[in-house]
Amino acid sequence: MPRSKNAVASRARKKKILKQAKGFYGKRKNVFTVAKNVVEKGMTYKFRGRKLKKREYRTLWIARINAAIRAEGMNYSTFMNKLIKSDVTLNRKVLADMAMNEPATFKAIVAHVK
Repeated sequence: MPRSKNAVASRARKKKILKQAKGFYGKRKNVFTVAKNVVEKGMTYKFRGRKLKKREYRTLWIARINAAIRAEGMNYSTFMNKLIKSDVTLNRKVLADMAMNEPATFKAIVAHVK
C-alpha cells in the first residue's frame, strides 16, 4: 500500500494557524513553528482577557458612581447600602451611565435614597 502523507489536511491546519497569526511581527506571522507557539499563547491571553474585562468595567463603574455621589455629599459604600435598603434594583452599569449622561436623573435617585 502506498504511503499517505495527508498533505491536504496538514496544509489546512498550517493555513489556519498562519491566518490567526496575520498581523504579527517578523517570523511570528509566516514561520509555522513560531506562529503556532505565539497563537497558542495569544489564545490564553484572549481567554484571560475576557475575564479581566468584566473586572475592569466593574471597577470603572464604581469609580464613576463614587465620583458622582461624592459631589452629592455621600460616599460610595453608604450610597450602595441605602440603595439596597430602599429596594432600588439598578445595577452599577446603569448607575454609572446615569451619573455620566443623565445627572438630573442620578440626583433624583440620590434624593430618593437619602
